[in-house]
Amino acid sequence: MYESYWQQMGEKTTVVIPGWQSMSYFSDVKNPCWFLEPEFAKQVVRLHNLVGNAVTEGRQIVVGTGSSQLFLAALYALAPKDASEPISVISAAPFYSSYPSMTDYLKSGLYKWAGDARSFDKEGPYIELVTSPNNPDGFVRHSMVNRTGGILVHDLAYYWPQYTPISSAADHDLTLFTVSKATGHAGTRIGWALVKDPEVAKKMIKFIELSTIGVSRDSQLRAARILEVIINSSQNPGGPESGESFFKISYHFMAERWQLLREAVNKGRFFSLPDFQQGFCQFLNQVSQPQPAFAWLKCEDEGVEDCESLLRGHKILTRGGRSFGVGPKYVRVSMLDRDHNFNLFLKRLASIQT
Repeated sequence: MYESYWQQMGEKTTVVIPGWQSMSYFSDVKNPCWFLEPEFAKQVVRLHNLVGNAVTEGRQIVVGTGSSQLFLAALYALAPKDASEPISVISAAPFYSSYPSMTDYLKSGLYKWAGDARSFDKEGPYIELVTSPNNPDGFVRHSMVNRTGGILVHDLAYYWPQYTPISSAADHDLTLFTVSKATGHAGTRIGWALVKDPEVAKKMIKFIELSTIGVSRDSQLRAARILEVIINSSQNPGGPESGESFFKISYHFMAERWQLLREAVNKGRFFSLPDFQQGFCQFLNQVSQPQPAFAWLKCEDEGVEDCESLLRGHKILTRGGRSFGVGPKYVRVSMLDRDHNFNLFLKRLASIQT
């Protein structure tokens, strides 16, 4: 979806990296996160200060190969090293479908997936993953368990004004963000964590050092330039050097798509979508409604048990509810595809209801 905007921006985001540049593993030997490019860190702080979605003061920025690597680094850093059994990792269903597989893939002795936070009743320490806005259903989330010994990791990949009202600056111990969801540049493979505890940050940095010996400096330089262009477009919208505001255009893209999808769904009774409460967005300075990056679609027809299979039969690819810890009547549908594919999705969805 974002491709057309970046095409219009032309050469504004072009980065030229000479063959002799960024050859060393090290970006900044004075920074505990020695592979963090100073320019990328600078733009991350500028962006959060502009949007107002996260506190950066008193935080160590840890860069990762996407937020996926940072998620694993966080589990490594937060899990007790001398425990008699792996610490439980939980998240309220419907949860991000990759959390269980990523947690258990290496069969670590440090942590283990323990399922839905709503039904978690095991005594002892635990790590709760709080995704807000939530992937897949788009709702604002808070911790569910709230017990002594609990450790929270906040995944705020979608806490940007095109997806949800920015109500306040997130002020958590460990927060994850990613370029892919903020700007659309998934292939750049860059994410960042804002970490309050320096010791936790050091352990995360060590994990990244051991797994990939740092993070691509070239990707960080490209990401830094992209973030700088976004910031400039918001501070001086319409200017010859800045272009139209990325966040405002993206907000209108999402608003239009959600309107079209709701119109298609409301033409029949076969499907339903979540209803969201409006809120005041401090960045856009207006009342707005959540318009998530994914649609959490439910098949209401009593004769349909597996919504994913039904839609696949109509050449619509989705991810079924079981992947997210709930029943098969739900599916997650991407709202971020190219215009042609999104319009084709609406056409095929409408054909089911006729």
